[in-house]
Amino acid sequence: MILVREWDAAEYEKLSAPMTSWGAWIVGRLDLQGDEAAIDAGCGTGRVTEVLLGKLPGGSVLAVDSSAAMVEAAGRRFAGDPRVRVERQDLSSLEVREPVDLILSTATFHWINDHDRLFGRLALALKPHGRLVAQCGGEGNISRATRAIDETLREEPFRPYFEGWQDDKHYADPRSTEARLGAAGFEDVKAWLHEEVVPFDTVEELARYLGAIVLGGHVARLPEELRGPFTMGVAEKMAAVDGTPVLDYVRLNIEARKPA
Repeated sequence: MILVREWDAAEYEKLSAPMTSWGAWIVGRLDLQGDEAAIDAGCGTGRVTEVLLGKLPGGSVLAVDSSAAMVEAAGRRFAGDPRVRVERQDLSSLEVREPVDLILSTATFHWINDHDRLFGRLALALKPHGRLVAQCGGEGNISRATRAIDETLREEPFRPYFEGWQDDKHYADPRSTEARLGAAGFEDVKAWLHEEVVPFDTVEELARYLGAIVLGGHVARLPEELRGPFTMGVAEKMAAVDGTPVLDYVRLNIEARKPA
């Protein structure tokens, strides 16, 4: 299932430049005719969907997200564009009216902890010869942040709010991912990792980004007066590693095709 989380879509829109740039890189590598039917699986506010539409002048996109706020924002972005339909769906139980030629996804799959079920649903949504092209957090993703988070949530006054806490984000490795894709019926499967280090000018900027993008589930457990101190505490520990406020992203890239 997908991890249940609501987002501040307006804040995400302001801070999602890294995810948009990764999505633009993926879209730029796609060889398309321009009339394909596609799904943007985990569309967010629609920034990457917009990039994809630039390569589909005669095509269409079903933009899907599990967050009501994201779906509302994407709906506003594409209001009046007949090429786009925006829907709120859990990708683990994705349903489509008609199979599509392409499924694109960026920065989403690590929020889903059952990749076997996910890949099975995506395979069902593709036409024969349809392609899955995706990128998400992979093995070793944001390890600097993870260590700082684990340390901070054990400190007072935060510790009581995290009793029984378990972070279920799934940062998969390439070998397991390729095996799962094969088991779901895909062929021409390829998965690999690469690093994307995102720097910030100040610790305060890093803390703001963490609060909106990385720590949403954490801050939701805290009272309002502790949210700022918690995100700042995490950001300060991250910057203290080598004196620089950075996020050490590791991206898992996925390519696969549904057989005839």
